[in-house]
Amino acid sequence: MGLSVENSVTQSHTRTHKTFLITNYMLLGAASACIFLTLSLRLLPSLCGFFLILLHVVTIASAVSGCSIVTSGSNKSYAAHMVAMVLTSIFQGSVSVLILTRTSDFLGYLKSYVREEEGETILKLAGGLCVAVFCLEWVVLGLAFVLRYYAFVEGQSAHPRNERVSEEELKNWPWPFQV
Repeated sequence: MGLSVENSVTQSHTRTHKTFLITNYMLLGAASACIFLTLSLRLLPSLCGFFLILLHVVTIASAVSGCSIVTSGSNKSYAAHMVAMVLTSIFQGSVSVLILTRTSDFLGYLKSYVREEEGETILKLAGGLCVAVFCLEWVVLGLAFVLRYYAFVEGQSAHPRNERVSEEELKNWPWPFQV
């Protein structure tokens, strides 16, 4: 009976990890598509365009690092990953609102070389992808928290604190501790 409970916890952990990885892959695809859409506006000389591309690059880097850090990284690297993901998701959300509400103004700041109608269409597509990236980042953050919690619980269950020490284990201890 204990085996089936442990087996169901392991299956739940495995499903959560697979969902986390799939969501990270979707996040990588959406962020790279945003980069290509932004590059299709031909806005490399613009400082605003550079920061928009840099935001997507940071999103990709945090998604790639999150795949390994969440399950096996240290607490400091996990905290840095979570802070980076929260900040990029906040910026993604604000950029998407800016793109979708003030498309022509935002296109003017980008100093694009494409025609205005085509630029607005491309920018609205990028804004929709930014909304998708924003939502995916919060899903990834939630799944990362759940996976880290599973790792913490499994680590605690391997070494319970209230376990009594047997007399055989006490015999192997140094003299001052053999009370």
